[in-house]
Amino acid sequence: MAIPVEAFFLTPDGEGTLQQQVRGMVMQGILSNLFPAGARLPSSRKLAEHLGTSRITVTLAYTDLVASDYLVSRGRSGYFVSESAPRKPEFQLPATSVATATDWSRAIGSRFSGSEIVTRPRNWRDYPYPFIYGQADARLFDHHNWRACALRALSPREFEATTLDQYDQDDPKLVDVVQRHILPRRGIRARPEQILITMGAQNALWMAAEILLTQRRVAVHENPCYPEQRKILERTRCTTVALDVDEGGLDPETLPDRVDVVFTTASHQCPTNVTMPVDRRRRLIELAARRGFVIVEDDYEFEIPDTAAPAPSLKAMDRGGAVVHVGSFSKSLFPGLRLGYLVADEAFIREARSLRALILRHPPGHIQRTAAYFLGLGHYDSQLNRMARAYRRRRAEMDAALRAHGLLHGPDHARGGSSFWIDAGEGVDTSALARNLLADGVVTEPGSVFFSDRPAGRRFFRLGYSSIDSGKIPEGIRRIAARLEQSGCTRP
Repeated sequence: MAIPVEAFFLTPDGEGTLQQQVRGMVMQGILSNLFPAGARLPSSRKLAEHLGTSRITVTLAYTDLVASDYLVSRGRSGYFVSESAPRKPEFQLPATSVATATDWSRAIGSRFSGSEIVTRPRNWRDYPYPFIYGQADARLFDHHNWRACALRALSPREFEATTLDQYDQDDPKLVDVVQRHILPRRGIRARPEQILITMGAQNALWMAAEILLTQRRVAVHENPCYPEQRKILERTRCTTVALDVDEGGLDPETLPDRVDVVFTTASHQCPTNVTMPVDRRRRLIELAARRGFVIVEDDYEFEIPDTAAPAPSLKAMDRGGAVVHVGSFSKSLFPGLRLGYLVADEAFIREARSLRALILRHPPGHIQRTAAYFLGLGHYDSQLNRMARAYRRRRAEMDAALRAHGLLHGPDHARGGSSFWIDAGEGVDTSALARNLLADGVVTEPGSVFFSDRPAGRRFFRLGYSSIDSGKIPEGIRRIAARLEQSGCTRP
């Protein structure tokens, strides 16, 4: 059987290079059983003329398909569909799906859905003024060197490091880079046995809560705080205490008499972005040593530029081993990377390693090795410098616009980070405000989800600037101010 040349056509919106599109058409025809085994493909010359492309493009596509065992070459006879090419499974599905008889309302023992989360439109990039927090700006990322590091990690020399099941172990190259290159920035000295690679900061926080908390223990968290942090603590069924933060973050003097674990974001408090002063850090560590509680330090956005020199991390100031340090590359590289780390005494890391192995063994080897090269070869430092320049411009632009419209008053206690925390004033429901602003092309994040008492947070909202061009900031802020004026709110 000869496959007619008319079976192939290019579409204007086809993805990839012409060679990739030709390859994809042949593969799809084989996988869908449209091209049977032994069928002869059109000659490279004839197909190239039909598609209006070069003959070498088709030849290279055919050659690649031979290497992948989709096609076989028979000298001057041409190219044929391989007898061992992958095939679509041949089985019959029922005409209509059978309704399940399972009563899932009774079968489900634990429920995880339904809780409030930070919401944003899935197509937020389509809006002209996306004040979205925590998303990457493709213009600031070093695509070329990340790709080069990924290819190096995929080389034959790295095959075992990136493909073998390492059970509960991490990539030693990445651990080494974190130990020698990342932690010293925070004043932390640690041995490899005190470091564990995680699937981001949230995964690290979950492991810390699972290891340290029981139903009989007391956990303190900040208010407002990272919403998922509060949900993680609730799942342990421990007693939780929410402490209000001020312009210095968590105040150690407000800790309850009984506490087993304190969760804090001292570098940049989430979501207010305020930084805990050094004297409070010392006091918190002193109380931990005296009273015997553990501090879980989420080193939230430490790498995002401050207007002042960064304060040492709690872990760097800790001499008694009471601090469990959580770090992440989500903001400095990109959130989809899902890569972070834990630093703590060996006794804690030993338990965390076993817990991680039980759930997911270890983060993907290829991702770890790629990150190790990117960090170790100096690309990470260049990335941070590029982000710092852009973020400083955006922060200054947003600060000026917010003040011009009366949305920011007095000193800015949040010296850095990648967002502003705004108090819209009495009587404002920022959830309704966010919905109305979508009609103006503006995306914001309402603040109630960050509070233990949801109504108390209705007047607050967060404006991120990691993904919006600085030139669009003034107009976006103007539109926010106009909507607030329409609501007749009382400014704080």
